[in-house]
Amino acid sequence: MGHIDFHTHAFPDALALRAISSLEVSGNIRAYGEGTIQSLLASMDAAGIEQSVLCSIATRPGQFADILQWSLAIRSDRIIPLPSVHPQDEQLLEHVQLVHAQGFAGIKMHSYYQNYFLDDPALFPLYDILGELGMLLVIHAGYDIAFPRERRADPARIDWITRRWPKLKLIATHVGGWEEWDEVERLLIGRPVYLELSFGADFMPAERLKRLLLAHPQEYLLFGSDSPWTDQKKSLEALRNLDLPQNLFERITSGNARRLLRSLGRHCQS
Repeated sequence: MGHIDFHTHAFPDALALRAISSLEVSGNIRAYGEGTIQSLLASMDAAGIEQSVLCSIATRPGQFADILQWSLAIRSDRIIPLPSVHPQDEQLLEHVQLVHAQGFAGIKMHSYYQNYFLDDPALFPLYDILGELGMLLVIHAGYDIAFPRERRADPARIDWITRRWPKLKLIATHVGGWEEWDEVERLLIGRPVYLELSFGADFMPAERLKRLLLAHPQEYLLFGSDSPWTDQKKSLEALRNLDLPQNLFERITSGNARRLLRSLGRHCQS
């Protein structure tokens, strides 16, 4: 039973080089790959990763249709795409329903690239329908390396949203809030909130990350790399090097993701 990476990115071949180059400059970060599906699959093979959840981000409302069509084209036994909707889309709720009807597990949103705050009342109908449909909402959590430090999807907002919408399957990336981990520890650790772990091992001491993982409900932890912005193999090795109990390591790297995706009736290999 292979590992599952719950947070990866790629772009259509014709756009990948330009997109990666631009993001490397804006974030002052180096990509570990070319940003294509082929490059992602090669990285997965090298890391021993069976499946990757691929997160798209619609930076304009008009990108929805193209992202949806690309997601349909690349979906496979190994690639599980999450399309994206934009908060300013006049057909936001209809587009969420279309994503659901096409059999996708959920959507990805990013408060900085899409210019919103997680607790904006305009988004409340979105949270209603995602909860009703049982869809995942994967969000960028905490600050972002490429933007000024403005609190947009911080742990306090995540805490408030998940309490108000208990049916919403919200997945907070970057261990619940990139470089806001004091607040993560105070507000989110121990609560039934899904935490995806990318960049945790890269930006906090190993002993602290291990302490947080051991204190959180085991079924709410998901391995993710944010590939191509980290190396999938190195991310997996960093998690392994924490010397977690073997059953917890297996739940984080495959079991929890498999259970979550199957609970949504979405394809996930045995």
